[in-house]
Amino acid sequence: MRHLASGGVKADQGPLMAAPPRKRRVSAERRRALELASSRHGVNEALLVHGHGISKRLIAGLVRSGLAVADRDVMKAAGSVAPKTRV
Repeated sequence: MRHLASGGVKADQGPLMAAPPRKRRVSAERRRALELASSRHGVNEALLVHGHGISKRLIAGLVRSGLAVADRDVMKAAGSVAPKTRV
């Protein structure tokens, strides 16, 4: 039996159960980006964007959702300094 807010009682099969949480699916493009970035040392963002055609927006979405981590670093080569991001 279930007690109603109005003070009445309703006979039923059992207690109310919440719906199970929905599983969020990862799109094929997001999965591909995660597979490319899943190496032990990560991958350079520029390589993902220019070499594999992954958008910066997609990478940012993966980082915001916690599926990827971005690490900014500075690279020195031939006397010049260039920022880089590793995913």
